[in-house]
Amino acid sequence: MEIIRSNFKSNLHKVYEAIEEADFFAIDGEFSGISDGPSVTALTNGFDTPEERSSPDVKFVCQSSSIDFLASQGFDFNKVFCNGIPYLNHEEERQLREQYDEKRLQSNGAGALSYVSPNTSKCPVTIPEDQKKFIDQVVEKIENLLQSEESKNLDLEPCTGFQRKLIYQTLSWKYPKGIHVDTLETEKKERYIVISKVDEEERKRREQQKLAKEQEELNDAVGFSRVIHAIANSGKLVIGHNMLLDVMHTVHQFYCPLPADLNEFKEMTTCVFPRLLDTKLMASTQPFKDIINNTSLAELEKRLKETPFNPPKVESAEGFPSYDTATEQLHEAGYDAYITGLCFISMANYLGSFLSPPKIHVSARSKLIEPFFNKLFLMRVMDIPYLNLEGPDLQPKRDHVLHVTFPKEWKTSDLYQLFSAFGNIHISWIDDTSAFVSLSQPEQVQIAVNTSKYAESYRIQTYAQYVGKKREEKQIKRKWTEDTWQEVERKRLNTQCISYALNHYYHTNSLTATSTVGKRNLSPSPAEADLEARISGEISDTELEQTESCAESLSEGKKKAKKLKRMKKDLSPAGAIPDSPAKLFEVPDTW
Repeated sequence: MEIIRSNFKSNLHKVYEAIEEADFFAIDGEFSGISDGPSVTALTNGFDTPEERSSPDVKFVCQSSSIDFLASQGFDFNKVFCNGIPYLNHEEERQLREQYDEKRLQSNGAGALSYVSPNTSKCPVTIPEDQKKFIDQVVEKIENLLQSEESKNLDLEPCTGFQRKLIYQTLSWKYPKGIHVDTLETEKKERYIVISKVDEEERKRREQQKLAKEQEELNDAVGFSRVIHAIANSGKLVIGHNMLLDVMHTVHQFYCPLPADLNEFKEMTTCVFPRLLDTKLMASTQPFKDIINNTSLAELEKRLKETPFNPPKVESAEGFPSYDTATEQLHEAGYDAYITGLCFISMANYLGSFLSPPKIHVSARSKLIEPFFNKLFLMRVMDIPYLNLEGPDLQPKRDHVLHVTFPKEWKTSDLYQLFSAFGNIHISWIDDTSAFVSLSQPEQVQIAVNTSKYAESYRIQTYAQYVGKKREEKQIKRKWTEDTWQEVERKRLNTQCISYALNHYYHTNSLTATSTVGKRNLSPSPAEADLEARISGEISDTELEQTESCAESLSEGKKKAKKLKRMKKDLSPAGAIPDSPAKLFEVPDTW
């Protein structure tokens, strides 16, 4: 079933039912990440670390080659922009709900027109002088409406938001019963207030309708995020093929911006989706690695129809047309997700053949597939095959890799010529002036480094030296940032403490020694001397520690930690399976 903006609301209950009944979900974002660098290799270097590969990218860009490719596959771009379903992330949804609450409070005035408490103080509001005439005229019109036996409604002239607020506040104490107040828009989008004479029962009915309408508007704005939240809250397995970018974009678009720190990203992702499985990684791992030659999605789907695999038989529910794998619709997100699910079922069932007795069908909750959980395939990284969301990533030994810097004019042929004496090499470009070069024999690394000692146009260092310098630069930058921030925060807190001490001191003296005002000694009293010592910076170690602890409590790191904990609490889904060791299959630490 194709669901777009026009039929999303009417079919949402069916989506919820499907989520409730499903054993697992397959997703595909359809070309959700592209490079805006000078080349693809600038984005995906062969010696990237997982932290570098997972760095957030918040740009929305169009790459001509990608557009051409999608167009050649029949991709309908009009659907994206004309029929796309709206959505909000967590923060946007929170802000929108607060706006609705604030709007309701304002419309309810200093108490609520809609929900006036019997104990609400009925006192007049303060009206600015320049608005008194305007409010008096509104009150006069309402008095005429209440005395009239013919008129039931009164439409006020369009006015400013501030004037509407004054009207609501005035009416909330002056007419707590007998009228209903609502704000509408003209065809020109000008907002005006409508006053209606109603009894208490009718007033409550209209307020309930108004609340229901506001809730519907809010749900419409949240849009497709409701589906993602339902999937996440189900705690069920989510499957994709080469799905790192799909996961990153999903978390970013529907929850919150991606953090720069890799460990924070891992924690955030597992909060949203506690169980992920990448079929490309699964197909690249034993026991599949030796019998599957090509792990691209289309080729994988074809291979899994052959011996020793047994493709699943699919029956669609009545009224829901299904894809036909005999007629490929590759690079349509729904079709790609569909065959990703078929591939997972075939591979999962194959694992059942290793049991004694063999098992024909293996469910998404089986311990046989647990070794593949939360490991996302990394494209074009030579020696780190996957990103491990539940622990530290693989640390490959790169003692055969060199980092080379050179003039911008150099080409690949220049690098090959430079290392011609070292046999076979592999080049991974970083940018226009640097690259990684891996040698076939690690013992040649130091020889290559020595050759550049006296070179003027290029420099060669070992991979370990390169990483060490990067780490050192990062620590210096972080320390400088933290030290600068802490110094600023410390001064701010000291100022606050001094300001508080001054206020407290003079407030106390004004209460206890009012008779001495104007007759102060030229020599400071002991209390004043103590205060001056504080102002001049002579603060005790204990007080200083307390001040520093205040600064630390406001640090960005702790704010992030609290945010992650809140998210974990909000998003912690039911049904997550606890960790348990696998008995038959393991994703290896080395490849």
